[in-house]
Amino acid sequence: MADLAAKIPTSVDLHRTQIPITKVKTKPRGIQTIANQPKRVQFVTTEVRCQEKTRGGLRYEVILGEAEPKVQPPKKQQLSPKNSMSVQDIEEKLKAAEERRQLLESNKMAALSAKMSKIEEANRKRDEYNNQFITTTKEALDQKMGQHVEKREAIITDLKSKMKDHIENVEKTRLTLEQQTDEVRTAIEDKLKTASQQRDDNIKKMLERLKEHEEQVQKVREQNTQRLQQLDAAIQEKLGQARTRKEQIEQEQREKLRNHLNKSMEVKQFVEETVKARISGVAAFIEDKLATALLKREEQIRRKSDIAKKYVNMPPPFP
Repeated sequence: MADLAAKIPTSVDLHRTQIPITKVKTKPRGIQTIANQPKRVQFVTTEVRCQEKTRGGLRYEVILGEAEPKVQPPKKQQLSPKNSMSVQDIEEKLKAAEERRQLLESNKMAALSAKMSKIEEANRKRDEYNNQFITTTKEALDQKMGQHVEKREAIITDLKSKMKDHIENVEKTRLTLEQQTDEVRTAIEDKLKTASQQRDDNIKKMLERLKEHEEQVQKVREQNTQRLQQLDAAIQEKLGQARTRKEQIEQEQREKLRNHLNKSMEVKQFVEETVKARISGVAAFIEDKLATALLKREEQIRRKSDIAKKYVNMPPPFP
């Protein structure tokens, strides 16, 4: 309040600084003007008492009334249009200030709406990118899984064909051995017919050979069986490894997808919180600016009203 009182001009200041100074035009001293002549007094005739003739004419004795000098009305002080403001001017300035404030608010709201539209466009593009990334990742995973399945089926088919070829070879060997055994038996029988002495020796030898051959065949059969078991175990192990690898790849892809979705949600939440904070900050800033502008406008109106009242109530500068 002390600052406002210091800023408001006093009546003396108004008299010295704000009243326009006019130059007084003067006349030379030797010339008598109408303004410098003595004021004429108007007499009102009230009574004529006597009348007598003289050499020069008639003489009257007239009694006059009281003199009534002409009094000029005081001149009205004309205020300068530069320093005085009418109520209409104040209203026009207030209206212009209100229009400027509304224009400023509309510009701020337009800028805020433009920012919000940009943020919505960025969210839409981010969602499209996430959907495209999910679709691409799923297609790549399906393609890899298809390739793994095809490779596994090809490996199984190859192993089955190899096992089939091996079994066929074993069967052919067995048939050949059986055929050779039959031939040997036939030869033995033929030789037994020819020579009984040698037959026993030959039979013993042949029996020993047959025994060795049977042992060899048994060993080969056991080796083949063991090899088949090993191949079967290797196939089962590879199938288990392929299954484990498939599950591991699926788990890794799911984890990557989950991490990506979590990150997208965190980014979205951060963007929403940032937008809310900016909106609240802008709203608070606008409210502060509007309150400050309103206080300034009221202060200006009050000052102008005080100045106008002092101009109206101020006595004339030159009595």
